Amino acid sequence: MNKNKKNYKALKVNKGVELPSSVNPNIKTKLANRFKKEKLTLEQYFNGIRSGNKVILSKAITLIESSLPEDKTLAKELINKCLPYSGNSVRIGITGVPGAGKSTFIETFGLYTIQKGKKVAVLAIDPSSTKTKGSILGDKIRMEKLSTNENVFIRPSSSAGTLGGVARNTRESMIILEAGGFNLIIVETVGVGQSETAVSQMTDFFILMMITGAGDDIQGIKRGIMEMSDMILINKADGDNIKKAEMTKQELEYALHLFQPGESNWNPKVLTVSAIENRGIDKSWQTINEYIKLTKENGYFELNRKRQLLQTLNENIKQTLIDTFYSDKTIGRELKILENMIADGKITPYQAAEKLFEIYFNGKP
Repeated sequence: MNKNKKNYKALKVNKGVELPSSVNPNIKTKLANRFKKEKLTLEQYFNGIRSGNKVILSKAITLIESSLPEDKTLAKELINKCLPYSGNSVRIGITGVPGAGKSTFIETFGLYTIQKGKKVAVLAIDPSSTKTKGSILGDKIRMEKLSTNENVFIRPSSSAGTLGGVARNTRESMIILEAGGFNLIIVETVGVGQSETAVSQMTDFFILMMITGAGDDIQGIKRGIMEMSDMILINKADGDNIKKAEMTKQELEYALHLFQPGESNWNPKVLTVSAIENRGIDKSWQTINEYIKLTKENGYFELNRKRQLLQTLNENIKQTLIDTFYSDKTIGRELKILENMIADGKITPYQAAEKLFEIYFNGKP
């Protein structure tokens, strides 16, 4: 070849064969289909619940907690379908200061009642941030032995800032679990606060858990919490704390004598327990059974359940009004304007509220 030619090149690269892409072009579609949530029908939910399928139970409670309109509609239908199969459990509420050992007690107590033939469900309400709505949801980790038992269902839920630290849909979750065959439901609540009344209004038996050495701080315990308690457990009564626990027990028993007997004709009991050493657990269960027997015989158990239904009615009315109010598009637009006016001092919050109600009820912007 003549090297003097104008277009001569010493290096010539021949066109090669185009290699196929190493990435499957359909990978996005396949991944989307793989992780796409399966939409269950009402019958699939119901049949799964009645058969005690834990996966379906979890999905059903997630459905109840959903804020999507279509999920809310399906959840209402599901609750109505499960309602005839509910109401056959003993509902226990447990509250107490952080560090009192509630989760440890529930695990030991739950394992004990399983031996008595009970099927146990635990609704553990975790505190959530008012800013991010996030929560730790660590009770399933703390109840490791209990959570692996086939006769146990544990559902940690975020309180989402609701009053008293009780998740808004706890009542509906109990209906689902009762329809699933769980005959002992334990609701663990967030600490001791002003609104633990919410717990007592959805359970049959209310436990206040304390720790040793609390005798010096009895004056700091809210009277209302003690009055609504059916049993006070002084936990961690082991080792060097046994004598302190007994002293605390005596002081609490004296304090309870100052209260008037309630409608149930039950005198609240004070017991010392050690969840770690499995001491006092049998006595706790015996006390609960004594209470259930007494209140069923004198009619208070049924009366309390009926009151709880009425309470559920009132709360559902309030929540529905709140949901429909804030989901109204006109209200949403006007609310932003009024918020700015309040911040600028052009209108008071009370005037703004009146204006919003006028728009909502009369349709006059």
